[in-house]
Amino acid sequence: MRVLIAEDEQVLASIVAVGLRKEKMAVDVVHDGDAALERAMTNDYDVIVLDRDLPKLHGDEVCRRLVAERVPARIIMLTAAGDLRSKVEGLSIGADDYLPKPFDFPELVARLRALARRVATNIPPVLSRSGITLDPARHEVFRDGRYVALSPKEFAVLEVLLRAEGAVVSAEDLLEKAWDENINCFTNSVRVTVGTLRKKLGHPPVIETVTGAGYRV
Repeated sequence: MRVLIAEDEQVLASIVAVGLRKEKMAVDVVHDGDAALERAMTNDYDVIVLDRDLPKLHGDEVCRRLVAERVPARIIMLTAAGDLRSKVEGLSIGADDYLPKPFDFPELVARLRALARRVATNIPPVLSRSGITLDPARHEVFRDGRYVALSPKEFAVLEVLLRAEGAVVSAEDLLEKAWDENINCFTNSVRVTVGTLRKKLGHPPVIETVTGAGYRV
């Protein structure tokens, strides 16, 4: 899952970003509305965590423009105003969910995962293919019934490959979905991660390299 956090409280944004990365999500962070709109229109996010009271361009206006442009990312609004009227206003603007501050981090994670599932409702919560079972909620992977311990990045790459349902996924798409924007596009991180993932999944190999195109399970 790739997430954009638009939050002007920099300490809070940093804490949330660190926590979400531990949950195996790729996370980008911005601190004002202009930057939020620019990133959301440029990158392919699953969910946007949008603070309502952003400087430069208000969060409400960011939300309106993203909805008007039919950006597919789901939007969860964060705000200190938790009264019913504020919630109704936020949802009326086009937000998919609304979470008052302060909030419990596990609740935010659960809401993000629920919103991401809406983006691709045809994808089952638990992914299975070629003897591999991946449970995004439990962060568990099994190969023919054997538990496989993966790093967060290996888990993210495998999830992207399984969600492709046998289609070839390019290295560029893997970088887009499993890494944040700070990754060097010329890095060999994809090749190295796929290599270690293959070893951990064991024999027979299930990740195929399609020369000049990418990878598939």
